[in-house]
Amino acid sequence: MNPRVESVNPGDDYQLEITFSNGESGTYDCRPLLDFGVFQELRDNAYFRQVRAENGTVIWPHEQDICPDTVYLDSKRTNH
Repeated sequence: MNPRVESVNPGDDYQLEITFSNGESGTYDCRPLLDFGVFQELRDNAYFRQVRAENGTVIWPHEQDICPDTVYLDSKRTNH
């Protein structure tokens, strides 16, 4: 099993700064999601910034979430 999300902070240009349960940090780019279904709501920057870490992944108030494995595997690591 891949590490899970411990904390998340919204960054600029739809980027999420994430700390994982193994101590690694990374940046996840949400831009590819913005044209798809429920994720279109994330285009509203004020809403996007309401992201939080819950149950090992990232989630927004209207229950959009991203698979925790996807978040880990697709994040650009900022440390190892």
